[in-house]
Amino acid sequence: MSTAEKLVQTYTYADYQNWSEDERWELINGIAYAMTAPLRIHQSVVFEVGGQIRDYLKAQHAECKAYVAPFAVRLPKANQSDDKTDTVVEPDIVVVCDKTKLDRRGCRGAPDWIIEVLSASTALKDMNLKRDLYEKQGVKEYWIVHPEERWVMVYTLNDQNSYGKPLVLSMTEASTVLSFNGLSIDWGFLAEFDEPVEQDSDSVML
Repeated sequence: MSTAEKLVQTYTYADYQNWSEDERWELINGIAYAMTAPLRIHQSVVFEVGGQIRDYLKAQHAECKAYVAPFAVRLPKANQSDDKTDTVVEPDIVVVCDKTKLDRRGCRGAPDWIIEVLSASTALKDMNLKRDLYEKQGVKEYWIVHPEERWVMVYTLNDQNSYGKPLVLSMTEASTVLSFNGLSIDWGFLAEFDEPVEQDSDSVML
C-alpha cells in the first residue's frame, strides 16, 4: 500500500504490524502519521537525556524502565484488544513504572512520563494532538522539548486529571523532573550546537 493511501484511510494496530519496517508511522484515532528522519540535535537530545534518566532510575527507581524511539506505545480505548486499538505512538522517550504494561511488543497503556523532542514536521502534532491524547490517557508528566530554541514545556496531571497551564523552563539551567524526586536534566551537552562567536578581525592578536 502506498504512502498516499495510508494518509486517507483509518487503521488499527493489526494493520500497523504489517507495514514495512523501512517506514515509521504513528496511529492516532486511526489516522496514520508519517515520521520523518530527525536532525542531529534531536538525536543528541534523545541519546543524552535518555542516558541521564536511565542512570537515575537504576540508582533510585529500579522498578521503572526508560525507552527511546523507536518504541511502540499502544493506547487502547477502554478494553480494546490490540488488533482493534487505533492509537499507537512512538514517543522519543518514555518511562514506564508499571511493568504489567510492558510486553515483547512495547508498552500497552499510558507511560508515567513521556518526552517529545520537537521537529519542524512534528511540532503541531506534539503540542496539540499528542498533548490532548496523553492528557486523556493519563500520562502523569509530559515534556515538550525545543532544543533549538532552548525551552522545555512541562505538563503534569492535576487533581482533575487534566494538564492545565504548562510550566515553561529555559535550558540555561537544569530542569527538575516533577514526578521523580531528585532528578534534574542537565542540558550542558547542547553547548556543542552553539554557533561560534565570530571574532572582530581588528582585535585578533598576531
